[in-house]
Amino acid sequence: MESIGSVGMWAGFAAVVLVMLAIDLFVVGGGKEHKVSLKEAGIWSVVWVSVSMLFAAALWWHLDGSMGREVANAKALEFVTGYVIEKALAVDNVFIWLMLFSYFAVPPELQKRVLIYGVLGAIVMRTGMIFAGAWLISQFHWVLYLFGAFLLITGIKMFWFAEHAADLEKNPLLKWLRGHMKITTTFHHEHFFIHREEGGKLVRYATPLFLALVLVEVSDVIFAVDSIPAIFAITTDPFIVLTSNVFAILGLRAMYFLLADFAHRFSLLKYGLAVVLMFIGGKMLVMDWVKIPVGISLGVVALVIATSVILSLRKERLETV
Repeated sequence: MESIGSVGMWAGFAAVVLVMLAIDLFVVGGGKEHKVSLKEAGIWSVVWVSVSMLFAAALWWHLDGSMGREVANAKALEFVTGYVIEKALAVDNVFIWLMLFSYFAVPPELQKRVLIYGVLGAIVMRTGMIFAGAWLISQFHWVLYLFGAFLLITGIKMFWFAEHAADLEKNPLLKWLRGHMKITTTFHHEHFFIHREEGGKLVRYATPLFLALVLVEVSDVIFAVDSIPAIFAITTDPFIVLTSNVFAILGLRAMYFLLADFAHRFSLLKYGLAVVLMFIGGKMLVMDWVKIPVGISLGVVALVIATSVILSLRKERLETV
């Protein structure tokens, strides 16, 4: 696997992520049970985007000095494009999390704990998937065509079923968990498990918060299957793919709390995300014959998302008149 990532670059990236996670988890009160305010979510959203863009600037500066201006410009643009694509596709995660938390009636002050573990699990899982995907592509170039076809079909299905609401009562995993575990009917603060005395011995019960956590993790697996192939349409460099993915994920929790109260206003956004997937899938299918510059890809994605947001707000405004 060819990559610009040196040992020092990987170490620097890991250090930035660990420091920011530590600040978020321990300094800002990430481990405390509390409802995340709109102000806190907004501040952290700005912080995560700023850190991501500073990383892009540092990447450009390092590559400009070590590999030349042309490489620096290309790789920095790939990072920003990958970040924007991952951030845009992650919005669908927000809609799913809203549905899950609503279904399980998870109190706002407990949602942050679930998402902390959800984000950490997503980082570990996506790291493995990205390196596996990069290895496959380096060994079998035709895998890119499979990724492209998959994204194109997924985009078409998302567009067609954009208004379809999932029925969690029919979810096979949820049915299996309820059939094989003892589960409480109420929450017990931030505990995923509790013990109750039955017949003179302690019996472990899962709480609804654990069920919500499992489905949050599973939802990210499902969306990773869409989003990771999408960034391979921009670059196959594992360093760029992983760093842009991780920075997008790190800001996802703050974005959730920022959009939680306004998600209903973006009713057409799913159509925009579907178009993005179809565009990226089509780009991958023709990439050996038609070269679409990374800058144009970034422009198309930004234009589609911005248009769907503007049309959503206009639609809401017309419906309230």
